[in-house]
Amino acid sequence: MPFPLSASLERFGDSAAMVFDHRTFSYRELSEHVAEWRSHLDSCAISRGQVVTLEGPCSPQTVAGLLALAERGAITVPLNNPPAAKRAEYLDVAEAEVTVTVLPDGSRHTERTGRTAGHPLYARLRQDGRPGLVLFSSGTTGRSKASLLDLEKMLARYAAGGPGRRIMSFLSMDHIGGVNTVLHTLSTGGTVVTVSDRTPDAVLAAVAAHRVQVLPTTPTFLNMVLVSGAAERHDASSLELITYGTEPMPQQTLGWLCRGFPQARLKQTYGLSELGILPTKSRGNGELWMKLGGTGFAHKIADNVLWIRSDMAMLGYLNAPAPFDAEGFFNTEDVVVRDGEWIRVLGRRSEIINVGGEKVYPSEVESVLLEVPGVAEATVSGHPSPVTGMVVRATLLPAGEEDTRDLVSRARRHCRTRLEAYKVPALLTVSTAQQHSDRYKKSRAGLS
Repeated sequence: MPFPLSASLERFGDSAAMVFDHRTFSYRELSEHVAEWRSHLDSCAISRGQVVTLEGPCSPQTVAGLLALAERGAITVPLNNPPAAKRAEYLDVAEAEVTVTVLPDGSRHTERTGRTAGHPLYARLRQDGRPGLVLFSSGTTGRSKASLLDLEKMLARYAAGGPGRRIMSFLSMDHIGGVNTVLHTLSTGGTVVTVSDRTPDAVLAAVAAHRVQVLPTTPTFLNMVLVSGAAERHDASSLELITYGTEPMPQQTLGWLCRGFPQARLKQTYGLSELGILPTKSRGNGELWMKLGGTGFAHKIADNVLWIRSDMAMLGYLNAPAPFDAEGFFNTEDVVVRDGEWIRVLGRRSEIINVGGEKVYPSEVESVLLEVPGVAEATVSGHPSPVTGMVVRATLLPAGEEDTRDLVSRARRHCRTRLEAYKVPALLTVSTAQQHSDRYKKSRAGLS
């Protein structure tokens, strides 16, 4: 079938398409990689409709593999080196028929699993001859959900093009944000800049070295950047736009970002694997209010919960019921408040802490805790209580050498001056353990 994105790579010629492992690859080179993949798929008899895992980093070879598989009409399952047990789960849920691993030297290792993928949702794609994409949720609270998307519908969004900019590929290609970054950047003739080490210093060093203009990332990572002082050690003046999403942004962190990156516009994004990335507009750099929607999207709010209808919505989950209503709106489970046409996300309904009938949103308490000197990161969740049902529990990551008792005491005193009594953490602990997932999203489960 005609495939506009891979077919149009050549028109950008010798322009920089990707920076990977400190080397710049042109669009012409990326196009040549796609041609090599076509030959490889032919030699391995990989045909339309087959379910194929694509395992490897965000490299020119892996990106070319995604384009070639989509062009072939295959159903691609991108994976980013998951643990062995998790990989086995993903292959089982996706009914993977072929696995393709991109090795460090750029070569490919291809195997057939012996499975035959017979999920009814796959049959719908195969009948229409359309490529698919399977994305797994992070699965921090249990078995990961597998969303099946129509990749052709997703790619149609990028047909309009736009200005080509140098954009950091922060989120990996097994995440909707990572796929969106790559496809959007290449469709506009921009440059995808990759990093192998997603530490604040490594990311900001890459921004400086390659004059990155757009940094799409998460509130958790941006807080790490600020606490580490990385922005002061590297020249980030090329940044024109910093986007953040995947979780609520603490107001305190947003204020620090405005002061730390005065030249950059700050924009809140909103997207889900099940729906794609929605067009958004932030009310201001220092505000958490945003507008949602645009062509192909609609939303409604019912009982303070956000529901979204998207032309790019998944066909469904491979391993769970899909929460669409009769009008095609998807239940995001995000609790929001509205100010006219603007909305603000308070948090996932499942994360709300019910203290004796009063609702506590973790992001509000976390923002207050970040105001305490010596606190680098704060993670808030609920803890069972025989009296109130739940109480607020907070785990603090110290910014440096701190007396634990003193830090806890200062944090509790500060919360009492800034929060209603039921929002003040009843349990406050200090831990140096990592408080985020490998997608740099706050992990509320498992901390104590």
